[in-house]
Amino acid sequence: MMEQINVYCERADFSFWAEPVNALTNLAFILVALWALANRPKGGKSDWLVVVLAGLVALVGIGSFLFHTLATRWAALADVLPITAFIYLFFFTVMVRLFRLHWALSLLATAAFFLAARTSTPLFREIVGYSAGYVPPLIGMVGAGIALMLARRPAAGLLLAASGLFAVSLTFRILDGPTCGTFPFGTHFLWHLFNAMVLYTLLRAVMSPSAALERNSG
Repeated sequence: MMEQINVYCERADFSFWAEPVNALTNLAFILVALWALANRPKGGKSDWLVVVLAGLVALVGIGSFLFHTLATRWAALADVLPITAFIYLFFFTVMVRLFRLHWALSLLATAAFFLAARTSTPLFREIVGYSAGYVPPLIGMVGAGIALMLARRPAAGLLLAASGLFAVSLTFRILDGPTCGTFPFGTHFLWHLFNAMVLYTLLRAVMSPSAALERNSG
């Protein structure tokens, strides 16, 4: 677990500040988490989900900072686990707060999404390599946005906007290696900055007026 790994273009050696741009851009996640906590909804039966999601966003920033400074396998886990937890908790939150499903149905839908993601990820690996795990969340985001749009829910636009931002973000993650010779810092730091915008937009969606309807309904 203490073995060091070199994954991104910016890192030329294993010193702590070998990836300064990749490391410091994680501050964007902390700022998003602080914004969400300061503006969190209060008084609803599922409002605690927003607080936990905001906490996970902060952990995403911390874990990613550790990985881009220490570059060890345990730091890679500290990077990946909060992202994974956010993805599935956010999906559950969308089911509860935006689709207004019962928590049991929301849990079942989340389990189905998890299985679909795990099953399809190897198929996408042939196309986008180690970024394949992020393709199912993108598809799920687009699908949820379209479903909300058809249901004429106000949060639909935010989810679809987040989907577009995430597509751009994922592109920068994929291009980090292939463009390394052209851009010395790589493009992974843009993955961080665009992802921070994605998470901000997603949190706005579950804190939106359509979610407020859920809080007032019972």
